[in-house]
Amino acid sequence: MPKRTTPRSNTKTTAKSTTPYLSVVIPLLDEEDSLKELYQQIVDAAGSLGKPFEIIFIDDGSTDNSFGVLQELHASDARVRVVRFRRNFGKSAALSVGFHEARGDVVITMDADLQDDPAEIPSLIETLEQGFDLVSGWKQRRHDPLSKTIPSRLANSVTAMMTGIPIHDMNCGLKAYRNDVVKNINVYGELHRYIPALAHWAGFRVGEKVVQHHPRKYGHTKFGISRLSRGFLDLLTVLFTTRYIRRPLHLFGVWGLISFMIGVFIDGYLSVEWLLGRTSLSNRPLFLVGILFIIIGAQFVSFGLLGEMINRQQRDETTYSIKETLK
Repeated sequence: MPKRTTPRSNTKTTAKSTTPYLSVVIPLLDEEDSLKELYQQIVDAAGSLGKPFEIIFIDDGSTDNSFGVLQELHASDARVRVVRFRRNFGKSAALSVGFHEARGDVVITMDADLQDDPAEIPSLIETLEQGFDLVSGWKQRRHDPLSKTIPSRLANSVTAMMTGIPIHDMNCGLKAYRNDVVKNINVYGELHRYIPALAHWAGFRVGEKVVQHHPRKYGHTKFGISRLSRGFLDLLTVLFTTRYIRRPLHLFGVWGLISFMIGVFIDGYLSVEWLLGRTSLSNRPLFLVGILFIIIGAQFVSFGLLGEMINRQQRDETTYSIKETLK
């Protein structure tokens, strides 16, 4: 007797054969309670555009039932795609994979905790169409504890000062990108915090838009104080690898010359005093300090020159991003 099959009770939304216009990339860690509600909000917001879209969830090593919920969403809607990490590799790794998988002309990123509002998707795209390549959300009014908002504002102020990019909320998870941007920036470590800076230095036009921010509804924040120190070190990485990787002497040489000149000024002044018989160099520790500054300055300049020599051996590597070619 032939085996009888029972049809599935749920109706699966099939994916359109055309390439999606919009890709929504969502990294997550232990957010099982918010996923179904987030999915529905995204479907409502993205569906209002009247264009095909996909939702890409990156499960960054969740230990709760997040992946089980994602399996249910994928089974009922083919527009839902899921990537699952074997363990927690961090938000930068999750975004990097999401960017690689994204097929849409426009890519939206957001957190999975429902603090980012999917209803902002149409307005972010509208701002993007004003001539920007990346639009970063600005949580002007935040619903987070002071232990999170104060360090975040301090970090954003320091970042804006050091990078020269006037973005109020560099680390906001809610962003809109053109596909060219996500395919041309390399995100690793904790560099997801500085994606607008990476895009700006790659030649893309970066904008900002005020977005809604909601109180956390489920779970707890993944923010820890250790992220501040890691974030600052990654800021130095961003500055060096984008501004100075091809001109290391400009970084080491400037500080080397400053140190060298301080040492020369100190020892020059003391030498004049000694020639005039006003002091003895043998009992002036400041003279040794001047020599130390001169040695440090010479070492910094040497580091810069060595960097230039190494860089010259790698000139054949591509260091630019081409927008289009006319042939």
